[in-house]
Amino acid sequence: MNAFGSDAVLLSLFAFCSVGGCFLVLPGISSSRVPVQVRLLLVIAITIAMLGQIWPLLQSVDLTQPSVLTRFVVSETIIGVFIGLAVRFYLLALGFMATALGTVIGYGNLMGPGFEETEPQAAIGTLLTMSAVLLLFIFDFHHAVIRSLIASYSVVPVTGGFETETYLMNLTETLKESFLLVLRLGSPFIAYALVINLMIGILNKLTPQIPIYFISLPFVIAGGILLLYFAVPTFLTLFVEGFLEFRVFH
Repeated sequence: MNAFGSDAVLLSLFAFCSVGGCFLVLPGISSSRVPVQVRLLLVIAITIAMLGQIWPLLQSVDLTQPSVLTRFVVSETIIGVFIGLAVRFYLLALGFMATALGTVIGYGNLMGPGFEETEPQAAIGTLLTMSAVLLLFIFDFHHAVIRSLIASYSVVPVTGGFETETYLMNLTETLKESFLLVLRLGSPFIAYALVINLMIGILNKLTPQIPIYFISLPFVIAGGILLLYFAVPTFLTLFVEGFLEFRVFH
């Protein structure tokens, strides 16, 4: 292999580390149900497709120093993981709120297989998370992630290194925005939980001899399912719109 071929392989390795780090934690693609071979081939295909856009930016790397090459590989992998984590935080926030909603409407103990992991998860949490990821793929959120990976080479040049403080601040901001978003989306269910538990508490004080919990539980579940029926379409629509407005690199 000549010098140009060796340089091309090394430069392609940088892009592969960035894409691989991102897809290692990216929701949907990083699921344990997706075979490793499929993920590997997908990363290779996207890396090849990205090289046409980022090749001029990669050529500024000094390939003569092994220690510098190691630093570049680590830096690009961390940047890719950062982009994937920024997306995953939104899905983790949704899963948190979905589990809370299941508890509010009386389905917290109804566990089922998780969507991305093998450990059990509340059935309503699995339903909402799976629906959200499906909608995100329909609206090409993976294209937005790839555009963010390409933009990262302009915002954070390969020779610029990894700025820990900047990335941690961005992740913190993403975490705050994601949880504020799902709290606003879950506010009807939180209000329902406050009202229904207040009513049950008052009834329990008025008639302490009656097992209010067992009598009221069917009504709590029925009201929660009715609220879920009317709220879920708007819930998922606003969640997807909030995600599509989110950009890792502006």
